[in-house]
Amino acid sequence: MRDPKPTPAQTTPPPGATALPRAPTTEAIDRAFRAALGKLTGGLSPTAYATAWTDWAMQLAASPGRQMELAAEAMRLAADSVSFANRAAGGEKLSPNEGLNGAGDARFAAEAWQQYPFNVYARAYQNGASWLKTLPKDVDGLRHYHGELVDFTVRQWLDALAPTNFLATNPELLELTRAEGGQNLMRGAQNLVEDLSRVMDKKGPVGTEAFEVGKSVAVTKGKVVYQNALIELLQYEPATPTVHAEPVLIVPAWIMKYYILDLSPKNSLVKYLVEQGHTVFMISWKNPAPGDRDFGMDDYVDQGLKAALDAVSAIVPGRRIHGTGYCIGGTLLAIGAATLAREHDERLASLTFFAAQTDFSEPGELALFINRSQLAMLEAQMYQEGVLDSRQMGGAFQMLRPRDLIWQPMVQSYVKGTRDPMVDLMAWNADGTRMPYKMHTEYLYRLYLDNELSSGRFPVHGEPVRLSDLRIPMFVVGTETDHVAPWKSVYKLENLVRSSDYTFLLTSGGHNAGIVSGPVHPKRKHRVRTRTLEDRHLPPEEWLATTPPQPGSWWPTWQKWLAMHSGDHQAPPALGAAAAGYPVLRDAPGEYVRVA
Repeated sequence: MRDPKPTPAQTTPPPGATALPRAPTTEAIDRAFRAALGKLTGGLSPTAYATAWTDWAMQLAASPGRQMELAAEAMRLAADSVSFANRAAGGEKLSPNEGLNGAGDARFAAEAWQQYPFNVYARAYQNGASWLKTLPKDVDGLRHYHGELVDFTVRQWLDALAPTNFLATNPELLELTRAEGGQNLMRGAQNLVEDLSRVMDKKGPVGTEAFEVGKSVAVTKGKVVYQNALIELLQYEPATPTVHAEPVLIVPAWIMKYYILDLSPKNSLVKYLVEQGHTVFMISWKNPAPGDRDFGMDDYVDQGLKAALDAVSAIVPGRRIHGTGYCIGGTLLAIGAATLAREHDERLASLTFFAAQTDFSEPGELALFINRSQLAMLEAQMYQEGVLDSRQMGGAFQMLRPRDLIWQPMVQSYVKGTRDPMVDLMAWNADGTRMPYKMHTEYLYRLYLDNELSSGRFPVHGEPVRLSDLRIPMFVVGTETDHVAPWKSVYKLENLVRSSDYTFLLTSGGHNAGIVSGPVHPKRKHRVRTRTLEDRHLPPEEWLATTPPQPGSWWPTWQKWLAMHSGDHQAPPALGAAAAGYPVLRDAPGEYVRVA
């Protein structure tokens, strides 16, 4: 980003002179253009993708050998499609997956896809997809990142054009329509009209009304004991006669509402911890409005983490605190903990991180949206609006898994005419938050793009913090199928800190469902291992191969670790501490979480 420089027209006129209209700076013109372009492209930078495809085309043009390989493969696949079509037209009952490497595409496994001409459509699609997916591979000179962007673009096209998405080319949909006399299409049209109406009225998806905050989700009893311009701090009521001496402070991500950790009672991590005898505090972040545009990372450290620590220390005096952070909240906790270590503040007893990255050198598929061209466009939009809208972030996440998150739900709702029942996690996911301009710009440039935290260059109040200053016990959780914080990226924290009591746990599931595991979950498994500084560092692949899986949820494993790192039981602390300036303000879940 450039610093705006005043033009001659922007300087103060001499006394008595008539002030001329200020000419926009070149930066302002550029920002306005990028913001307008972003609205047309859905926030995607055409420059990034055009550059990637140009690089691919130029490198391929200089690789005649690779061109010959692609041409030969295209001819082979075309011949296979023609041969398959001739056999199918001759009356043979053929599966479109027959003879393909591996098991073929599971979408075409049903017997209905063995009918002509649908098996021919599916076979031709698979052959075409197979060839298109090879385009960015083995092209000498092609930048790896550009190859990933080309591959991403190809996958978007292929998922959009799959014959399963269209009534005319999907025999299962045609049979359903015939059996129902077209009633499914009528229901689908009604669903489409209803969904469009709800979008226009800024309402959540159908069924979210059943999961009202404070009534069916976020219902663990507690009080708001502190509030500032950025957070409310919740203290939960005890559920046991005595509690572990050290309280737990949870720092959730502000890219989401905090109650993902306090969903319906069976899925509430907060409820589980309270029932196990822990005193739990939770930060509830304000959903920023355009007027909050200037909240930066320093504010999130000071008015977020540090302000919460001050409150917890006053309410439970003389006790150290178990800090727990989720996603970007975990990144903030790491930054804040390193700041406290720099200041010789020893209030933290331990650190726990849920799916939180601190080294962004391999951020996973989100890297597809992290390049200077893309961030310049995003920065321009945020500068103009003051915030980044939750729908834009949600759209980016959907594009990482378009088959599961875009096309299958559309077919389900608008062609089959049915809706999956709403569940608490889906309702929470629809309750999005915004990002303030300054903070999100700093986060994307300094952490994602420049990876300043892992290299000891990330500044808090102008002075860099070092993760190597962290030496207290740590418990780090990664999830196997995480598209937001890949577990191998989360695993990198081990080499950045100096903790001699370091536990890493890998659980099945993804970024959200893997964390919201429930204390009893028959479909979950996890692996866990503790190491000291003297132990040899294991590469992630070796760690995975040598750490046996255990059945069930990881919650009890973590809770036992917390208990082991806590002191004796004592009487529960009072709710709030009015004498210390932290009176009870209102019932949980508070006000900030209700702001749409």
